[in-house]
Amino acid sequence: MQKSIQLLLVGLLISLLTGCGNSAPVTSKTPTIITTFSVLADIAQQIAGDTATVTSLVPPNGDAHVFEPTPANGVALVNATTVIELGLGFEPWFADLYASSGSKATRIMASTEVTPLNAGAETDPHIWHDVTNVIIMAQNIRDGLITAMPSKKDTLTANAAAYIAQLQALDRDIQTQIASIPASQRKLVTSHDTFGYFAARYGFVIVGTGLGSVSTESSDPDATSLIRLITAIKTSGVPAIFVENMSNPKVMQQIAQEAGVTIAPPLYTDALGEANSSGATYIEMMRYNVRTIVTALTGTK
Repeated sequence: MQKSIQLLLVGLLISLLTGCGNSAPVTSKTPTIITTFSVLADIAQQIAGDTATVTSLVPPNGDAHVFEPTPANGVALVNATTVIELGLGFEPWFADLYASSGSKATRIMASTEVTPLNAGAETDPHIWHDVTNVIIMAQNIRDGLITAMPSKKDTLTANAAAYIAQLQALDRDIQTQIASIPASQRKLVTSHDTFGYFAARYGFVIVGTGLGSVSTESSDPDATSLIRLITAIKTSGVPAIFVENMSNPKVMQQIAQEAGVTIAPPLYTDALGEANSSGATYIEMMRYNVRTIVTALTGTK
């Protein structure tokens, strides 16, 4: 209820900022692409190149699960040529924001034709941790951008082909690096349930997660859940557990201390890192994550 009221207020403020709907949106010679979160922004930028300006509503290191839109976000949608969302329940706030903004931008659903996994009773939206899914996402974004900018078809097609080739190489490289981890040691414990697709693609077992949910909106675990997870960690023999760049590490630090394991360097999960960080792009993020996982689970660099 509180979020619904907030979005209603955002819609009213958008109307005021854009002239109560009577004024035309601000236009630019350069098409503007708005994405919901940073991973999509990078994929879109690789395909769009210099044909458009790409920005993300949720910033690097931001948490899309709990993001609270502002009137400025709604105005950005009004002025956008194209908006790209993931879907699968990842951005529960986006549909209402888009509707309240009155945006006429072409809307692209990046997850179309990706086969979703379930985590318990929930649909797992973290499809980008399997690189083969990102290839599908890139194709969806390419096709949507061509629809929105048909005059740029040749450039968009060429950029997408080059990027997809990089993704195919990335997937092969990840499999080669993961092969250095004995199968019996391919076990993950993370802050929230974000690596289901990674585990399925690259042969890992998810021992457990701090929050026990695919969303960071979940409250901290109760004592019974903590004891169950700590016991599972001890039984599994994992030497390290993983925190995430966009979440508070406090719970995981407590779990690590109780279980007698180390905390590995933070992984980039639901958001890229800042520019010039190890996770500044999707490909850099995946390479960093795999290096970190291999090092933490094998003790080698």
